[in-house]
Amino acid sequence: MNIQDSIQALRDELNVHNYNYYVLDNATISDYEFDLKLKQLQELEEQHPEFFDENSPTQRVGGTVTKNFQTVAHEYRMYSLDNSYSKEDLVDWETRVQKVLGNVELQYTCELKYDGASISITYENGKLKRAVTRGDGFQGDDVTNNIKTIKSIPLQLKGNYPPVFAIRGEIILPFAGFEKMNQDLIEIGETPYSNPRNTASGSLKLQDSAEVAKRPLECLLYFVTGNNLPFSSQYEGLELARKWGFKVPVEAKLANNLQEVFDFIDYWDVHRHELPYETDGVVIKVNSIQHQEELGYTSKSPRWAIAYKFKSEQVSTKLNSISYQVGRTGAITPVANLEPVQLAGTIVKRASLHNADQIEKLDIRINDTVFVEKGGEIIPKIIAVDLTQRPANAEPTKYITHCPECNTELVRSEGEANHYCPNFYGCPPQIIGRIQHYISRKAMDIEGLGGETVALLFNNGLVHNYADLYELTVEQILPLERMAQKSAENLVKGVENSKKIPFESVLFALGIRFVGETVAKKLAKHYKNIDALSQATLMDLVLVDEIGERIAKSVIEFFENDENKRIIERLKSYGVQFEIIEKINPNATTKFEGKTFVVSGVFSKFSRDDIKKTIEDNGGKVGSSISAKTDFVVAGENMGPAKLEKANKLNIPIISEDDFITKLNES
Repeated sequence: MNIQDSIQALRDELNVHNYNYYVLDNATISDYEFDLKLKQLQELEEQHPEFFDENSPTQRVGGTVTKNFQTVAHEYRMYSLDNSYSKEDLVDWETRVQKVLGNVELQYTCELKYDGASISITYENGKLKRAVTRGDGFQGDDVTNNIKTIKSIPLQLKGNYPPVFAIRGEIILPFAGFEKMNQDLIEIGETPYSNPRNTASGSLKLQDSAEVAKRPLECLLYFVTGNNLPFSSQYEGLELARKWGFKVPVEAKLANNLQEVFDFIDYWDVHRHELPYETDGVVIKVNSIQHQEELGYTSKSPRWAIAYKFKSEQVSTKLNSISYQVGRTGAITPVANLEPVQLAGTIVKRASLHNADQIEKLDIRINDTVFVEKGGEIIPKIIAVDLTQRPANAEPTKYITHCPECNTELVRSEGEANHYCPNFYGCPPQIIGRIQHYISRKAMDIEGLGGETVALLFNNGLVHNYADLYELTVEQILPLERMAQKSAENLVKGVENSKKIPFESVLFALGIRFVGETVAKKLAKHYKNIDALSQATLMDLVLVDEIGERIAKSVIEFFENDENKRIIERLKSYGVQFEIIEKINPNATTKFEGKTFVVSGVFSKFSRDDIKKTIEDNGGKVGSSISAKTDFVVAGENMGPAKLEKANKLNIPIISEDDFITKLNES
């Protein structure tokens, strides 16, 4: 056997041992024997660098340092899941599903919902190519070097796998590993980590992959995505992924009806505490891939999947005081300051009281004993007061009448839940909050500038709005606390680079009330530039897809404000992007302009996504469901019966894949 073959044989053997130990939990050799073989491989690779392989088992020890994690677009968007908290919610969900599919016989895949950090890993020709965090669902951080250190993730697949695909999963930190990490910190006098989920998430962004390798992270995989995949159901996809070498939880089960789904939920609601890692619910998915494609997606979530959240844990503790926070929009949030208490794996000291109505409804008073739970296992909230423990001298809580920061009298509009401070341009937390929002990752993503630095700049009189950022100089920044030459230069450079951020992100960054990421994308796509948007009427805006009257009024109010107009003109003069830079498609036309298509079924010459992209490239719009506004239904094999029935009822033309190609080629 030559050297190259010897190296490859060792790699193959070590990959098998890794799989047996970290995926199957069934070690076939001792740790000592494994370490000897790994050392032998390292020596051979050092002596023969011409045979280097980035996916060798020796690369799992880490050592690569990543200063800045590159942002990468997901080829297939990572959606969030709709949540449900009762079995009635699941019955309603099934009714909605059946309404679209036409009362077909359904199977469901039931999987436990793991509390970790979401990841998407791409494989090409069986080798790990790239790993990207969830990010905002459209794009995330490339953390490939860190992910390669997690031993339950295969670097080389086995069996008959597709040439290219992505697999989604959750990076988790088992309880045992988490407790050991904390014990090690306590022994050296350091502060322990707060909870496994945050620690796992933070581990993915460590700059030194050798440090990541020291942490006992695992990856549980649950969804395969790509083109021409060799399975027709979610459950079959999970089984194949196991054969390829992935750690797919064995708890997943195929259910033939909702009652079997309920049985799965009831079992794991009791037995989840026996698992070695955190789980906060069950994910139920329509099993058939064809049915999943028919159901499609909303702007945020797949219609074919839903998460059932287990009932939150509750504890009781004492309410010490109530403080009031001012948000960037001026909204006042009352916060309960609690006697620290352990809840669902974390120490809770504070909880949101939401608004004045909630305080009045609970009749909550200082020194009350209160019941606290984690809403969705994440955000602590007070759900009730233990009146039997109330002190005799407890006084009813009086909600504040003036802003705790600028002393402006608060206002509360009809129909609004919150009180607001109307001093929009003079209240410090609002000004700082708007600038912090502007620089944030999902908005202008300004590197070298964090929330604390924004407050520092404001408190030193250097910025009063986000347009002021573009006039900052290194000389102005250097005298500030904790600012060195390099950090000052990076801040100025980060602000300069933000001029390349696309219009939809700039629009989100402006902080228009009720205009989140999704709404900003829709408005940017519809109006193309800030001038057209600023001149839109209420009627114009509400006609835009998914824009309601509340959002429309907020947009109009924003652009009617003289201060906002001045800031936007300044931002324009600095070179900030206020129009969509269209990517020119040489094959694009306007032949489908004004036409709405719904795509349904399975196709032989195009994928569904290719057909949808072609429609949009030629000026058309792709609808998710059939309505009177639909012009054509492009139907493949096994078109959903409900869609077929609705199209016929509304007399909407149904065209085949070949008909679509003919239309596309018409002059």
